[in-house]
This record gives sequence, C-alpha cells and structure tokens, in this order.
Amino acid sequence: MSRLRTGARCDRRPFLGTAAVAAVAAVAAVADRTPADRDRALDGLRALALLAVPTGHWLIGGFTLDAGGALHNASLLTAVGQLAPASWFLQLLGIFFLVGGHASVLSLRRATGRGESAGVWLRGRLVRLGRPVLGVTAVWAVLLPLLYGLGVPEATLRTGATLVIQPLWFVGVYAVITALTPLCLRAARWMGAWAAAPLAASVAVVDYLRYGPYADAMPPWLSLLNLLPGWMFAYQLGVSWGERRLGARAAWSLLLGGAAVFAALLLFFHYPASMVGVPGQDRTNSHPPSLLVVALAAAQSGAAVLLRDRLGRLLRRPALWAPVALVNLSALTILCWHQTAMLSLAVPASFLGQIPGLTVVPDTLGWLPARLLWLPVFAAALLLIGRTTRRFEAPWTGATRARRAAAALLAAGFGAFALGLA
Repeated sequence: MSRLRTGARCDRRPFLGTAAVAAVAAVAAVADRTPADRDRALDGLRALALLAVPTGHWLIGGFTLDAGGALHNASLLTAVGQLAPASWFLQLLGIFFLVGGHASVLSLRRATGRGESAGVWLRGRLVRLGRPVLGVTAVWAVLLPLLYGLGVPEATLRTGATLVIQPLWFVGVYAVITALTPLCLRAARWMGAWAAAPLAASVAVVDYLRYGPYADAMPPWLSLLNLLPGWMFAYQLGVSWGERRLGARAAWSLLLGGAAVFAALLLFFHYPASMVGVPGQDRTNSHPPSLLVVALAAAQSGAAVLLRDRLGRLLRRPALWAPVALVNLSALTILCWHQTAMLSLAVPASFLGQIPGLTVVPDTLGWLPARLLWLPVFAAALLLIGRTTRRFEAPWTGATRARRAAAALLAAGFGAFALGLA
C-alpha cells in the first residue's frame, strides 16, 4: 500500500514540473517578442484601467429574482451606500482616456511618418474599435430568440441585453474623441497641459446650471453637454503628455488639485459619493460625467504620470509583463464580453432559484463575500468565451460584404431591443 502511495506522488511530480516549465517558457516567449522600445508603463496603466471595468461590474452589480423566475438588475450600492468609496478606486476610465490620448499621439506620429494621412489613420482606428462591438451585438441578436425558445423569460433577456450594451457606450464616446485627435494635438502644442482646462470649465458650468439655483428652469437634456468634454478631459491630458508638454510639476498640480476639488465637491457641494450610477438616485456622476469625475480623472492622471517610470521598471520583470501584455492584446474582448461571462452563469442559475452571490438580491453586506467567491468563476468563463470571440478584434479578412451587412443589421436589431425600442 505504501508503495502505491509513493508511486502516485512520483507520477504527479513530472506533471507539475512540466507545467511549471511550460508556464515559464510561455512567460519568457511573451517577453522576448516585446519590442525593446515598447512603453510598458502605458500598457500597464491600460491593463489596470481595463481590468477595473469587469471587477467593478462583477463586484457591485447583482440580480433580483422575481416570482416568475426572471432576473432584474440590482446594485449592492443601493442597500449598502457605505461602499461608495470603493468606486473611487474601481472607476479608472480617466486613466484609460489618458493612456488613449498618449497612445494616439504616438500612433498618429508613426502613421504620418509612413506617409499616411490623418484620415487613413483615423479610419483604421475606428475600424479596430468597431469590429468587436459589431461582433458582440450581432452574436447576442442571434442568441436572444434561441434563449427565448429555451424558456428564458423575456424580462431576463432584456436585463441581459441592458448589461451587454451598458459598457459599449464607452466605445462610442472613445471613437468620437479619437476622431478629434488632430484638434487635441494642435491644442496641446499651443497650450500644453492647460489645453484640458477649458474642458473642465465647460463641465463646471453645466453642473452649476443643472444643480444650482436655476436647476428647475433648465431643460433635461442639458446634462448631455457634459458627455464629450467630461471624458475628453483626460484624453487631452494624454495628448499633451504624448507631446511632452505634461511634466512632473504639472502632474503634481493635477494630483493635488484634483484631490482637493474632489474633496470639496463631496464635502461642500454634496455630490453623490458613488462614481457609478446607483438605481433610485436622482443624481449620477457618470452618466453623463460630472465635475467630480473630472476631478478624479485629474488626480488619477497626475498619479499615472508620476508613477510611469517606476511602473515601467517594474514591468521589466517577465512574470509581471506577460499578463499585462495578454490583457492589452484582448482589451476590447474583455470590455465587450465580461457581462456575457457573468450572464452565462446567472441565467442558468435563475432556473435553480436563489443562489447566494448570484441570484440572491444584493441587499446586505453579507452578499459581498459570496459574490467574491464567484469572481474567479466569472473570470474563467470570460477566458473561455474570449478564446472564441477574440477573433472579432482581428481583421475580418474572410467576411464578404453581405456578411458584414447582415452583422450590422443584427447589431442594430439588438441595440433596439436593449434600448427598449423593440
């Protein structure tokens, strides 16, 4: 008997050793394929901002299960508002737009160096952004009738469609801002980091009008005027950074000034503490962005600029660089499909009833430990889904015009369903 146990242990050791060697080899291969002039700090910041999106959605967003077995969206912040400060660290879109502006400058510079026009460069960037969005919405347009035929309630399908389309607004706004890169570039060369100041001032004026003494006389669409300048603020800072017009002194000003304005808005002007929308609240900071979002983006941008060199040195380690590189290679796949990963578990679970951390309503702090146990499962589901759907990020070389037109029609139909137009 002891001989058998010893043999079993010996059988496992070669397997574990082989797996470890394969993992080390894979990490080394990623590091070897990375160009020497690659700015690893920018990729690290982008990966951090990207991973904060599914982490925030998976941690805070839950479901309620009605008497008919249908899922409805719910938020932990509705019942446990004391957790709102956690959203300050999970809302990193300011860093994403900052890095996006910096990367766009470098990309446009390389393109013009090859003799390409700004229009050709922009068309390439927009196509890269559009492919994954078209892919996820077209796939879901096909899934909806199939799931309905399998007995999934229509209310659950509408909940799922809302969650899937929810992060895609970001891609649309990012595409519009990317199209303005040449203007941002000229502004950065003229004003340096101060080119972002008029954008922040515009948001402040709109906030005053919609929350100040004349708020009752303002039209409801006024807040939409913040949509572009609110998110463009950090992008403009990134463009200035890429033009070497944002140094350490300006970064310290952004960090300290942004933090001071952020605190003042919370303490004296009673802005909502949550950086994400909370069902039932009449004010929101993110849809569209408020001055609190701009202040947070300023502080985050300043910190990112100051930490760039240290982060770059840290990511010279192959074991740290490999996951960052892989996240960047699948950036839009993560953004477009992370809600699908959660739904792939929640929808089947809804037929089983109340599952802690999944279909149980998030109405107490005790829900959070159960949800934390689900996070690695959601991540594994996203990894499996991403192995197939990542092809949408690559050029659609084999797709005919008819297939692309069909995908566009399916995407439009899904969008109409998700927005309640169908």
